[in-house]
Amino acid sequence: MSDFLTVRDLVVEVPARNIKILDGISFSLESGQTLGLVGESGCGKSMTCYAVASMLPRGITRASGSVTIQNSAPTGVTAKAPKIAMIFQDPTSSLNPVHTIGYYLESALHRHQGLKGSDARLEAMRLLERVGIDRARSRMRAYPHQFSGGMNQRVMIAHALAAKPQLLIADEPTTALDVTMQAQILHLLEELKAETGMALMIVSHDLGVIARLADKAAVMYCGKIIETAPVGELLQRPAHPYARALVDCMPSIDPNDLEPPAPIPGSVPLLDSLPPGCHFHPRCPRASAECSVGFPVPATIGPVHEASCYHPVAA
Repeated sequence: MSDFLTVRDLVVEVPARNIKILDGISFSLESGQTLGLVGESGCGKSMTCYAVASMLPRGITRASGSVTIQNSAPTGVTAKAPKIAMIFQDPTSSLNPVHTIGYYLESALHRHQGLKGSDARLEAMRLLERVGIDRARSRMRAYPHQFSGGMNQRVMIAHALAAKPQLLIADEPTTALDVTMQAQILHLLEELKAETGMALMIVSHDLGVIARLADKAAVMYCGKIIETAPVGELLQRPAHPYARALVDCMPSIDPNDLEPPAPIPGSVPLLDSLPPGCHFHPRCPRASAECSVGFPVPATIGPVHEASCYHPVAA
């Protein structure tokens, strides 16, 4: 199967401050596949999503590289730009507080599908019911502040579905939710991907979320992708010391393993004062002199497993 989304050597920077937010990242994604982006806060995960969706904030530009999205419309259908939808981290602050949920969804349906009037209302109610919100007719008249965080996240997903996206980007979709609601949202995303065949990019610092949803994962650190692998292999055989440290931070449910999660020493450096060479080397227990000289090229760990490290954990 050919790649639906291909990102090659993408560089995103703040020209006014000469800072690279993303530095030469590359990855690909097939239709119906899920890519998980993982890493600590400030590693460039969300900015990668914004770059793919052409939603970079003001003052931040794509300096070089390419983002190619293939239209997956059936043969004979007039070619149109592939549709991308995005679910943001904080659903409550992402919804306009002065508009009702119905207005929010109907506007999206009119913009993306040309629906208006009763057709738009009926489809908006159908979308609300599809994402698990009951009493859809009365809920259409509600405002975001009258919904819980989990319900607003469902509204955000319904809004994304209104565009009939070929690519759905979920940026920390479960961060502000309780455990029960997290499980419901993840189950909903699984169902929607299976039904529509859309590609999914999900950002999360929670490896449990990535393990459940993703087919493959990319580990980011200081604006670079330092390891890519099928998600099962990444969790079982992480090669980069940083990926190994992220896995070690996960609490174990094994009753025979009573060791507490091991924290990663230090913190993510600021983008305007990155250490030379491998940016992780000041925090890395396997670092050597060469690690501070130049950034390592990706080393092949397996058929579809690469890590940019001079001293990978998995050979």
